[in-house]
Amino acid sequence: MRIIRISCFTCLFLLLGSCADEIVIVDSGPEIPNRPNILWIVAEDLSPIIPPFGDFTVETPNLTRLAAEGVRYSNVFSTSGVCAPSRATIALGNYQNRIGAQHMRTMRPSSVAPFPGQLTAYEAVPPPLVKMHSQYFREAGYYASNNAKEDYQFRKPITAWDESSGTAHWRNRAPGQPFFSVFNLGITHESQVWVQQENPLLVAEDLEVPVPPYLPDTEVALRDIRQVYSNIVAMDRQVGEILQQLEEDELLDNTVVFFYSDHGGPLPRQKRLLYDSGINLPMIIRFPDGWRAGEVDDQLISFVDFKSTALSLGGIKPPDYVDGRAFLGDFVNSPERSYIHAAADRLDAQYDTIRAVRDSRYKYLRNYNIDRSYYLELPYREQMAIMQELLRLRDAGQLNEAQAQWFRAQKPPEELFDTENDPHELNNLAMDPSFQGKLAELSAEMDVWLDDIDDKGLIPEVDLIEEFWPGGIQPTTLAPLVSHLSGMVYVSSATPGANIGYQILTGEQELNDTWQLYLEPLRLSPEQRLFTMAHRIGYAPSEVVRYQEN
Repeated sequence: MRIIRISCFTCLFLLLGSCADEIVIVDSGPEIPNRPNILWIVAEDLSPIIPPFGDFTVETPNLTRLAAEGVRYSNVFSTSGVCAPSRATIALGNYQNRIGAQHMRTMRPSSVAPFPGQLTAYEAVPPPLVKMHSQYFREAGYYASNNAKEDYQFRKPITAWDESSGTAHWRNRAPGQPFFSVFNLGITHESQVWVQQENPLLVAEDLEVPVPPYLPDTEVALRDIRQVYSNIVAMDRQVGEILQQLEEDELLDNTVVFFYSDHGGPLPRQKRLLYDSGINLPMIIRFPDGWRAGEVDDQLISFVDFKSTALSLGGIKPPDYVDGRAFLGDFVNSPERSYIHAAADRLDAQYDTIRAVRDSRYKYLRNYNIDRSYYLELPYREQMAIMQELLRLRDAGQLNEAQAQWFRAQKPPEELFDTENDPHELNNLAMDPSFQGKLAELSAEMDVWLDDIDDKGLIPEVDLIEEFWPGGIQPTTLAPLVSHLSGMVYVSSATPGANIGYQILTGEQELNDTWQLYLEPLRLSPEQRLFTMAHRIGYAPSEVVRYQEN
């Protein structure tokens, strides 16, 4: 980065304020400590196939303990069947297709670009006021750490985390400082179904495993399904290590612990799709006071609710721009959900626009590319032996009716499933006269949702890139302006929505990766040097400005 050296000068400042609507506070449930620690333990690619949610194929003593001491949420849904769009939603509190983060992935599509020379790497550019969840915690005095997956569809702003790395940990905070810490456990990721084949299984080689009706039960397929459960065993051990560290630090009694996964399962016809197998996930929340320990909560919850809820538990008012609701904490201010919404868009080189609305029982899918087959070739997924087995059986004409459904050449415009009686979503009820009322209800709800969010997935991606980065050039955040008045140093940026970070150094100290949040004027001693930088999400960060009083 290039550093601009400046001395004192005068500049104009815009003081931005907002008027919030009055919030009605209702009973938030648990009695938790003031400014509790918030810990997120995030598995990857995991459906609710663990003992706390009724699948006893393997033992998970640490998750089972967590569930016994916490609340199991049985109707939690990601907004996408794949990680990057879902993580954008979690981080910002907006649907990925509202903010242009719906395609997988935006920041490195070059190896899978469907239109060579047209589709380039880009970052989603949300509206100016949108900030990451972690930044709100930092602004409230929390230590925010992420270990270590990011994948937000945009480069994290410099002000997002105190630390985001493989060594990030709440233990790196100042003594007594509350923390918001995220640990990402990759062992259950889709790739580990084939990568871990090099290692011995952590389960019996002949373990009896449940086989969904849309997958084959050949020995090749069973081996991969056993690997999924073996990876769950490994993940549970990692959960135990994190909880043990929390107990060693005597922090369990003032920490709200979340366990969840970033979307549904890793197997074919699970990940990337909007069936419940792709978007339904397990979530457990353990509260310090043992609130509702061991209970199951079946309210509908969406990833878009996570940011508001975490902030609310920390006593931080969620911003007005979020799409989600806080379902816990000080700022629970709306009734439980009637619907969740989800979207599928580009996956690697394949476009297949699908939108979903689900209530507590019925799922409605709207297919925009009805001339495309359900199954779309993805070389990454085809590294998995069970996927290769499905293709072998397809080519040999040996798939049964349920397995063959995924390979149909076309899709109907609408699909409707009764997830209670048809949990694998194999029987489309959209043409059944007895379900036309439910079809009309969910279709109308989808129209309302799409209109509300101004769905950016319904415009060509090349046009979206031009909207975000005119001429294919990423906009750059304007460098901070620094001035000195009445012994105080003021910093601003003319870029709307710019987040400003700073470091104060003395002597031989050098710049590091941790930028403090600029929230109020600073006082400098003559020997101190101020380095400041501005960064709006989706823009390139500014140059670094160096300032020292003369």
